[in-house]
Parts: sequence; C-alpha cells; structure tokens
Amino acid sequence: MSRITNKIVLITGGASGIGKIMGRKCMEEGASELVIWDINQKGLDETALEFGNKGYKVHTYKVDVSDLQSIQDAASKVATEVGTIDILFNNAGIVVGKHFEDHSYEDIEKTVRINVLGVMHIARAFVAGMIKKGAGHIINISSASAFTPNPRMSVYAGSKWAVLGWSESLRLEMEQINDRQKTDLHVTTVMPGYIDTGMFGGVTAPVLTPLLVPEEISSEIINAVKSNEILVQEPFMVKVVPLLRGILPARVYDFLAGNIFNVYNSMSKFTGRDEVSSSTKKHSRNLGSAIQEQEIPAIK
Repeated sequence: MSRITNKIVLITGGASGIGKIMGRKCMEEGASELVIWDINQKGLDETALEFGNKGYKVHTYKVDVSDLQSIQDAASKVATEVGTIDILFNNAGIVVGKHFEDHSYEDIEKTVRINVLGVMHIARAFVAGMIKKGAGHIINISSASAFTPNPRMSVYAGSKWAVLGWSESLRLEMEQINDRQKTDLHVTTVMPGYIDTGMFGGVTAPVLTPLLVPEEISSEIINAVKSNEILVQEPFMVKVVPLLRGILPARVYDFLAGNIFNVYNSMSKFTGRDEVSSSTKKHSRNLGSAIQEQEIPAIK
C-alpha cells in the first residue's frame, strides 16, 4: 500500500477544484509537504494562506502546463527547493465543449498540450527520481470520456483516450521495474464521469450516471492511492461502458448511449465555468473555494 504519511506530494491544478481538495486530504493523511502547481496566481496565494493557517507546509509554483519550458523550470526548482516527489497527481486539464468544426486551431492545440503533452512531460520530469528512490506513485486524471465517444467532446475525449492508453502503459513499465528491482512504483488512472463543478457547468447527467460530488470523488481517489488501485471508475455505470462497447455492435451502442442513457445529449447545454449548478454552490459553501476537478479554466 502507498503511504501518504511523511510523503512529498505534488498536485497540478492544486489551487482549486478536486486538486485543492485532494491536496487538503493528503495533508490530513500526514503528508510532510505539499507542492501545488497552478496557472492561477491568485488561487495559489489564497490556497497557500488557507493551508498555511492550518499548519500545512505548502510550496506553490505558477506553472503553465501547456509549456514544456515552464514545466522543466518548475520541476528543477522543486528538485532544488523541496526534494524528490513521492506522489504526483496529474490533475490539470481543460475542456472546450464545442462541436469539432467550431474549435479554433488554438482550442485544439491547447487542449492537447495541456491534457496530453502536459501530463506526459510532468510525469517524465519526476519519474526518474521515483525510480532512483525505489518508490513513487503517479495518479493520472483521465475521464469517463476515455471509454465512449460524445458529441461536443471530440478533442477532449481524444485527449483523455490518449491519457488512458499512455497511463496504463506507464503502469506496466513501472510494474516491470518492480519485478526486476523490487521497487515500489505505482500508477493509478482515474476516469470520473461529470463532476458537479464549474468546469462542466450546464451538463445534463446521463441516465444512471449522477454528477459526482467533488468531496466524495476526491476521497475515493485518495483511498485508491492508499490501496494502490489501478483504475478508479466512477460512478458505477462508467465501469459498465467498456463491456457494453465491447459486446454490442456500434449502432446498438450508439442507440443506447444516445437515446436511452442520454450520453450523447449530455453536453448540449454545456456552459463551462460560466454556470455552476445549485448543488455545486451548496458544496462550495461547505468546502470554501474547493469546488472542482481540474484547475485550468475551460476555454470558451
């Protein structure tokens, strides 16, 4: 089992959303230090003050995870100022939420740079240190959209399919190193459905797939890390989708997803951070500014 106690944790997108919640939970689990990367300087300052007032040792860095140089510079500073990262949460991501023909070239480029290249570059920056130390855990936040197509999510879904394939391959490589060197390296891939937060404001929850509560899914992810789970798939229907896609003809699956479970219409009223559901507002009152999953504002 991966111990969080006395570990150094780094979370991208850690100044808001479930990134911030997971950071708080790691500190509550006894992590020795928390490193937060985010593009939002105000959010970083507020989170550092909030966590510092609780006695947590926090290091914040303004990082543009779409930019390789920014990642490399920040990783170098972390190595010098903090030390080897034990647990890495690759949490940062964006969603555009438009039909493909309405995406600008910049939308496509930025989504791939943040959701795919950023995740890989960040893991690459820290995995060598974990291997050298003989222990480490990388958690990659993918999405339920890695399992199913969905209108108005073409680029986002493509990016998350990429994360799933890469993350699972990385896991196998780390397990091979464990077998050869008796190390303790782990990779967990998280595939949540819609989280009830600003990032997916306006979405309609598919049938039998309720919106996830940020606090609850954050707890599930932390527990998965502690038990070295390979995959986190929530809510339950996300576990069923790969089976349905595997056994059903494509047109039959499309009929079920589009007409019975309402998956293919779930983004039809998407607004992103411009609209936050009343349920989210209720949770935000309870959780302070910790509202969502992935930190970087969605491109509208």
